[in-house]
Amino acid sequence: MTETTQSTTTQPTEQPLDLLYSETEDDLRAAVRALLADRAGHQTLLGRIETDSPYVPGLWKSLAADIGAAGLLVPEKLGGQGASHREAAVVLEELGRAVTPLPYLTSAVVAAETLLALVGEGDAAAGLLAELAGGRTVAVLAVPLSTAPDAELPLGESVAAVADATAADVFLVLRADGLYAVPAEEATVEPQTPLDLTRPLARVTTGAGSGTWLAGPDAARTAVRRGLLAGAGLLASEQLGLAEWCLEETVRYTRERHQFNRPVGSFQALKHRMAQLWLDLVGARAAARAAADALATGNADAPLIVAVAQAYCSKVAVRAAEECVQLHGGIGMTWEHPAHLALKRAKSDQIALGSAGRHQDAIAALVGLAPPM
Repeated sequence: MTETTQSTTTQPTEQPLDLLYSETEDDLRAAVRALLADRAGHQTLLGRIETDSPYVPGLWKSLAADIGAAGLLVPEKLGGQGASHREAAVVLEELGRAVTPLPYLTSAVVAAETLLALVGEGDAAAGLLAELAGGRTVAVLAVPLSTAPDAELPLGESVAAVADATAADVFLVLRADGLYAVPAEEATVEPQTPLDLTRPLARVTTGAGSGTWLAGPDAARTAVRRGLLAGAGLLASEQLGLAEWCLEETVRYTRERHQFNRPVGSFQALKHRMAQLWLDLVGARAAARAAADALATGNADAPLIVAVAQAYCSKVAVRAAEECVQLHGGIGMTWEHPAHLALKRAKSDQIALGSAGRHQDAIAALVGLAPPM
């Protein structure tokens, strides 16, 4: 490696990645987990997923405003909590564990990060950010859920597969001349049928002259990519939480389920499968925490670390959910058991904000690895 290459790929002055949880983060986890257990247990969700709205009434206010989770990424001077991506990652771990239908990733992470990049562009972005941080407004970036941070950004009046569009008060719409904040009442929202019923999708159509201008084309694209990068990085934490629940629930079930007068979990083949899944989870936790810390500290290698986290964690979440369904036997295949909620969320997350293959390509590009001939 030449001296020039080395100077552009290493950052000797940066702090090592901190993968551990702080006491504050543990306290936040306990508060969020208690709230979700009380208000949004799996049986509650199973009773709502085929209704017009899977969102539990009042839950967003409790999480976003009462606990203050919506403003974790927003500085105090702008109306937020002044925390970081590390704390937001903890919230997403718990939302992933419970497969909770809430617009947290889309509003408190992607939209908030996009608006943070535009605070210096004018008062409109700062004002909207304060409303979002206080939990009074849900903002959604009008791009397909599958949009990767390095993907071509969609322009136009109609965008399909926008996640949590039915919960939005404001849409952040990218147009040729910049980014606009369009109130939901000025947009047409047509629900679409998603695989994951706990994360609704919709087509969003806005008029050419609607909304409030936030930033010009260059600043808008930079801000949107920043929002998508933060979303992809913290999505890994949601996938981690989901995978952890799948393993814990599977271990619990295989301890209680008996065949031939012994727990099925004592059979060697099943022990090996769960042990391998535990090893996968250890790696996923390291990758997800690295992504959260890199985003929180502004690490120059954040795009690479985020791509690694997504390429790895998305696969682990799917495998954990598949094992959860399989090792629960017959009950795991039924609509009454929540295992299918985890599997559908894992499969949906696998293509959200870029597929694993897309992130692997990004890794290769970032480290200068040529594709095979």
